[in-house]
Amino acid sequence: MLDPKILQEDIDTFQKDGVILVKGLFANYVELIREGIEKNLASPGPYAAENLRHGETGRFFDDYCNWQRISEFNEAIMSSPVGFIASQLMKSSKVQLFHEHVLIKEPGTSKPTPWHQDSPYYFIEGNQTISFWSPMDKVIKASLRCVAGSHKWRKAVLPKKWLNDDNFYSTQKDFMPVPDPDSDKNMEIKEFPMDPGDAVAFDFRILHGARGNKSRIRRRAFSLRLVGDDVRFTERGEKTSPPFPNHGMISGQPLRQDWFPIIYPH
Repeated sequence: MLDPKILQEDIDTFQKDGVILVKGLFANYVELIREGIEKNLASPGPYAAENLRHGETGRFFDDYCNWQRISEFNEAIMSSPVGFIASQLMKSSKVQLFHEHVLIKEPGTSKPTPWHQDSPYYFIEGNQTISFWSPMDKVIKASLRCVAGSHKWRKAVLPKKWLNDDNFYSTQKDFMPVPDPDSDKNMEIKEFPMDPGDAVAFDFRILHGARGNKSRIRRRAFSLRLVGDDVRFTERGEKTSPPFPNHGMISGQPLRQDWFPIIYPH
């Protein structure tokens, strides 16, 4: 399969809406990433989580920051065109890897992924950010759901803990309450049927979530977080997610390249 091509209209849409579908981005790497996911499940990392409470059906597993120890993830990141495509969509001359993230909803998992923005959980600030959410299974009703234009909201959405819905940080003053896009007709929800290896590209500040997986097939998603030229470290004053302990950075610095390597150009 040919590498996906990005048109000017795709760049314009990403800049305006903060979200687009990139067909076939990881199509050549589906089997490789699936192998990596099975390794991840067999040997979870220190940040792995089971996101269901007692009485909730199925299994909702997630884990991140394993690309250095799971070679399949490393190969997919470094060999695919994702860095080049990210640079085009972000309008950035370089692209750094922030982290990868695996999210698995087994058949019969009723719990949705709650509405949230990624950026409040992170210790970064900047406009040139992009995530790629790619299912390794065909998805129709368990796809990612994104609110177009929410990356331009003046205030960030309150980050919550997925398991128990507690506030992630001790303070709420800097955030707006979590909205309900399904009941707000002014919010445009983008949701795409997807084949294995397709990817939704979205800004870190986009409000997004996902339905439960009530189908009979797995929903294995591989997600990649990348940053561009203007991104800097910012001190949150509390533990972030991921925490990256002992990183040694101070506010205003670019992310250290030995921890967050440049994947484009390379």
